[in-house]
Amino acid sequence: MANLKEIRNRIGSIKSTMQITSAMKMVSAAKLKKAQDAIIAMRPYSSKLTELLQNLSTTLDGEIGGAYTNEREVSKVLLVVITSNRGLCGGFNSSIVKETIKNITENYQGVEIDIYGIGKKGTDILSKEYNVIENKNEIFDNLTFANSAEIGEELMNLFVEGTYDKIELIYNQFKNAGTQIPQVEEFLPIKAIAEDNTTSNTDYIFEPSKEEIILELIPKSLKMQLYKAIRDSFAAEHGARMTAMHKATDNAKELRDELLLTYNKARQAAITNEILEIVGGAEALNN
Repeated sequence: MANLKEIRNRIGSIKSTMQITSAMKMVSAAKLKKAQDAIIAMRPYSSKLTELLQNLSTTLDGEIGGAYTNEREVSKVLLVVITSNRGLCGGFNSSIVKETIKNITENYQGVEIDIYGIGKKGTDILSKEYNVIENKNEIFDNLTFANSAEIGEELMNLFVEGTYDKIELIYNQFKNAGTQIPQVEEFLPIKAIAEDNTTSNTDYIFEPSKEEIILELIPKSLKMQLYKAIRDSFAAEHGARMTAMHKATDNAKELRDELLLTYNKARQAAITNEILEIVGGAEALNN
């Protein structure tokens, strides 16, 4: 009977785990819907703004926007690594950590690397090997454009002041609830679209002037690019967590069913043994 009691305890523990994972799945599903709608609505605007800026960048001279388009010899790079503050989301965070290490190994041997962390999980791992200059965990508590813009302003100042020669964003792009695509995206300097035969030369009419528009557009576009990356990662996180909790719930159900079958077999065997003992005792008395 001790064995049966142990199995009953395990079944009870697994049922409790199922309740937790199922609840977490439903919470993530609700948050995912809102985050998904936000990033899908934002992408066309962000893409068009970036496209416009890149088209205009082909006409920039050294004076207009030069602080953001200035390509220097790369000796110091800042990687903005966007992960989550919490775990239980499958390989969401580990994929970004691996992508960061791969990027450093393949592209920046002999270059000084610093990490600007957005999200606790990735920063905790990378801080063991690399210098983390900042960690903005709190942004996910109130994810707004205004809060993201403050980070964007700080990154732009670090580049303009010459502290870093290149800044890149590394994050998970949201595709669907089950798929997140690690992205390495150049933030600064701004790269103009390469002119070729397939590129259309758009003739813009500038009002009040090209200089004023570009100087206003560049910071806004960069802040929007960062905000989109954080929003993408936020939606991808909830998709990954919902999928992970769904799989965890299914696995718990399978294990519960296996244990129930084992419990029923053991209970049946115990009852059969008791019946055999009673029958054997009765036969002994009759003899």
